[in-house]
Amino acid sequence: METRTFHLRTPARTAFMNITHEIQTILDACPADSGLVTVFTPHTTAALTINENADPDVVKDLSYKINDLIPKDETAYRHGEGNSDSHLKSSLFSPSLTLVFENRRCLLGIWQAVYFCEFDGPRTRTVHVKIIEDK
Repeated sequence: METRTFHLRTPARTAFMNITHEIQTILDACPADSGLVTVFTPHTTAALTINENADPDVVKDLSYKINDLIPKDETAYRHGEGNSDSHLKSSLFSPSLTLVFENRRCLLGIWQAVYFCEFDGPRTRTVHVKIIEDK
């Protein structure tokens, strides 16, 4: 299967954006009924995660706590570009996720969604989606 790519514009320095719909749109256009979906972002100051989508306070709490744990204090880091905190934050998450799908639907829990995690925005970001069909 081929790799599909989409882009998104992040709204703030730190943001958690639900990209489940974009992944599902790619699955809808795919001939495969079941298999694996790998989602990858090629950025060192961004990441991906799965978390609750029912209560918007969950991602607000994630944003608050990650910024509390790793503040943007340019004097505390050696990297000279002013975004060391963003590199550290993205390393705590992951640049990729693998999801299982059946009947062209990701097998996420009822409260789960896939989030793009921005730590150095606002920026235009890239997400690659690879579908691996069951044989």
